[in-house]
Amino acid sequence: MKSTKTHLASLLAALALAGTSPVLAADEVNVTSGLTTEGAPLAMHGYDPVAFFTAGRPTEGSAEHAAVHGGATYYFASEENLDAFEASPGKYAPAYGGFCAFGVSVGKKFDGDPRFWKIADGRLYLNLNQDIAEKFLADVPGSVAKADRNWTKIEHTRVGDL
Repeated sequence: MKSTKTHLASLLAALALAGTSPVLAADEVNVTSGLTTEGAPLAMHGYDPVAFFTAGRPTEGSAEHAAVHGGATYYFASEENLDAFEASPGKYAPAYGGFCAFGVSVGKKFDGDPRFWKIADGRLYLNLNQDIAEKFLADVPGSVAKADRNWTKIEHTRVGDL
Protein backbone atom coordinates (compact mmCIF):
# COMPACT_ATOMS: atom_id res chain seq x y z
CA MET A 1 0.00 0.00 0.00
CA LYS A 2 1.37 3.39 -0.96
CA SER A 3 2.06 5.96 1.71
CA THR A 4 0.14 9.23 1.94
CA LYS A 5 3.31 11.01 0.83
CA THR A 6 3.41 8.85 -2.31
CA HIS A 7 -0.29 9.52 -3.00
CA LEU A 8 0.26 13.27 -2.59
CA ALA A 9 3.25 13.15 -4.93
CA SER A 10 1.12 11.24 -7.47
CA LEU A 11 -1.65 13.81 -7.13
CA LEU A 12 0.70 16.71 -7.71
CA ALA A 13 2.39 14.93 -10.63
CA ALA A 14 -0.98 14.23 -12.23
CA LEU A 15 -1.89 17.90 -11.92
CA ALA A 16 1.38 18.96 -13.52
CA LEU A 17 1.02 16.48 -16.38
CA ALA A 18 -2.56 17.49 -17.00
CA GLY A 19 -1.49 21.12 -17.23
CA THR A 20 -4.15 21.83 -14.65
CA SER A 21 -3.80 23.88 -11.56
CA PRO A 22 -6.37 23.00 -8.96
CA VAL A 23 -9.13 25.51 -8.40
CA LEU A 24 -8.84 26.18 -4.73
CA ALA A 25 -11.73 27.45 -2.66
CA ALA A 26 -11.72 28.53 0.95
CA ASP A 27 -13.58 27.23 3.95
CA GLU A 28 -16.14 24.43 4.01
CA VAL A 29 -17.75 24.40 0.56
CA ASN A 30 -16.00 24.26 -2.80
CA VAL A 31 -17.52 27.16 -4.75
CA THR A 32 -17.07 29.26 -7.85
CA SER A 33 -18.41 32.70 -8.61
CA GLY A 34 -20.50 31.40 -11.50
CA LEU A 35 -21.73 33.90 -14.03
CA THR A 36 -22.49 36.57 -11.45
CA THR A 37 -20.85 37.75 -8.29
CA GLU A 38 -24.16 38.60 -6.63
CA GLY A 39 -25.61 36.25 -4.05
CA ALA A 40 -24.09 33.13 -2.55
CA PRO A 41 -21.27 31.50 -4.54
CA LEU A 42 -22.10 28.57 -6.81
CA ALA A 43 -21.57 24.99 -5.57
CA MET A 44 -20.71 21.98 -7.76
CA HIS A 45 -20.04 24.15 -10.81
CA GLY A 46 -23.81 24.44 -11.24
CA TYR A 47 -24.48 20.71 -11.50
CA ASP A 48 -27.56 19.24 -9.83
CA PRO A 49 -26.53 17.11 -6.80
CA VAL A 50 -29.86 15.23 -6.72
CA ALA A 51 -29.53 14.11 -10.34
CA PHE A 52 -26.52 11.95 -9.49
CA PHE A 53 -28.86 9.85 -7.35
CA THR A 54 -31.97 9.98 -9.56
CA ALA A 55 -30.59 10.10 -13.12
CA GLY A 56 -27.28 8.39 -12.36
CA ARG A 57 -25.24 10.98 -14.23
CA PRO A 58 -23.99 14.56 -14.01
CA THR A 59 -26.78 16.93 -15.01
CA GLU A 60 -26.48 20.68 -15.27
CA GLY A 61 -28.83 22.62 -13.07
CA SER A 62 -30.49 25.94 -13.70
CA ALA A 63 -30.62 29.22 -11.79
CA GLU A 64 -34.38 28.88 -12.19
CA HIS A 65 -34.26 26.06 -9.61
CA ALA A 66 -31.79 27.15 -6.91
CA ALA A 67 -31.35 26.75 -3.17
CA VAL A 68 -28.77 28.08 -0.74
CA HIS A 69 -27.27 25.56 1.68
CA GLY A 70 -24.17 25.99 3.81
CA GLY A 71 -23.49 29.42 2.31
CA ALA A 72 -23.44 28.15 -1.27
CA THR A 73 -26.03 28.11 -4.05
CA TYR A 74 -26.94 24.75 -5.57
CA TYR A 75 -28.66 24.56 -8.96
CA PHE A 76 -31.18 21.85 -9.90
CA ALA A 77 -32.48 20.51 -13.19
CA SER A 78 -36.08 20.42 -11.98
CA GLU A 79 -38.44 21.62 -9.28
CA GLU A 80 -38.70 18.00 -8.05
CA ASN A 81 -34.95 17.81 -7.51
CA LEU A 82 -34.97 21.17 -5.72
CA ASP A 83 -37.77 19.95 -3.44
CA ALA A 84 -35.90 16.70 -2.70
CA PHE A 85 -32.75 18.63 -1.79
CA GLU A 86 -34.60 21.08 0.43
CA ALA A 87 -36.27 18.17 2.24
CA SER A 88 -32.93 16.43 2.89
CA PRO A 89 -29.84 18.45 1.93
CA GLY A 90 -27.51 16.17 3.90
CA LYS A 91 -28.55 13.24 1.74
CA TYR A 92 -27.66 14.97 -1.53
CA ALA A 93 -24.92 17.53 -0.84
CA PRO A 94 -21.50 16.18 -1.84
CA ALA A 95 -19.14 14.88 0.81
CA TYR A 96 -16.42 17.21 2.05
CA GLY A 97 -18.21 20.31 0.83
CA GLY A 98 -17.69 19.22 -2.77
CA PHE A 99 -13.92 19.23 -2.56
CA CYS A 100 -11.96 16.39 -4.18
CA ALA A 101 -12.47 13.31 -2.01
CA PHE A 102 -9.02 11.91 -2.75
CA GLY A 103 -7.49 15.33 -2.04
CA VAL A 104 -9.19 15.40 1.36
CA SER A 105 -7.82 11.90 2.00
CA VAL A 106 -4.31 13.41 1.78
CA GLY A 107 -5.24 16.50 3.80
CA LYS A 108 -5.81 18.99 0.97
CA LYS A 109 -8.75 20.84 -0.56
CA PHE A 110 -8.73 20.61 -4.35
CA ASP A 111 -11.58 21.32 -6.73
CA GLY A 112 -14.18 18.57 -6.98
CA ASP A 113 -15.23 18.20 -10.61
CA PRO A 114 -18.77 16.80 -10.97
CA ARG A 115 -17.69 14.88 -14.08
CA PHE A 116 -15.55 12.62 -11.87
CA TRP A 117 -17.94 11.27 -9.27
CA LYS A 118 -18.92 8.22 -7.29
CA ILE A 119 -21.80 7.37 -5.00
CA ALA A 120 -20.74 4.97 -2.25
CA ASP A 121 -22.80 4.06 0.80
CA GLY A 122 -25.31 6.76 -0.10
CA ARG A 123 -22.76 9.61 -0.27
CA LEU A 124 -21.75 11.60 -3.34
CA TYR A 125 -17.99 12.00 -3.80
CA LEU A 126 -16.35 14.29 -6.35
CA ASN A 127 -12.74 14.16 -7.54
CA LEU A 128 -10.36 16.51 -9.30
CA ASN A 129 -9.88 14.68 -12.60
CA GLN A 130 -9.88 11.21 -14.18
CA ASP A 131 -6.44 10.18 -12.89
CA ILE A 132 -7.29 11.18 -9.34
CA ALA A 133 -10.74 9.56 -9.57
CA GLU A 134 -9.02 6.30 -10.51
CA LYS A 135 -6.83 6.54 -7.40
CA PHE A 136 -9.94 7.13 -5.29
CA LEU A 137 -11.80 4.23 -6.94
CA ALA A 138 -8.88 1.86 -6.38
CA ASP A 139 -9.67 1.90 -2.64
CA VAL A 140 -12.93 3.72 -1.95
CA PRO A 141 -13.31 2.48 1.67
CA GLY A 142 -9.69 3.34 2.50
CA SER A 143 -9.84 6.74 0.82
CA VAL A 144 -13.13 7.58 2.54
CA ALA A 145 -11.80 6.53 5.96
CA LYS A 146 -8.73 8.76 5.52
CA ALA A 147 -10.83 11.63 4.14
CA ASP A 148 -13.33 11.38 7.00
CA ARG A 149 -10.48 11.63 9.53
CA ASN A 150 -8.84 14.52 7.69
CA TRP A 151 -12.08 16.43 7.10
CA THR A 152 -12.59 16.87 10.85
CA LYS A 153 -9.18 18.58 10.94
CA ILE A 154 -9.35 20.68 7.74
CA GLU A 155 -13.04 21.48 7.25
CA HIS A 156 -12.73 24.98 8.73
CA THR A 157 -9.19 25.61 7.42
CA ARG A 158 -8.68 28.00 4.54
CA VAL A 159 -7.23 26.36 1.44
CA GLY A 160 -4.15 28.58 1.50
CA ASP A 161 -3.39 27.44 5.03
CA LEU A 162 -3.14 23.74 4.09
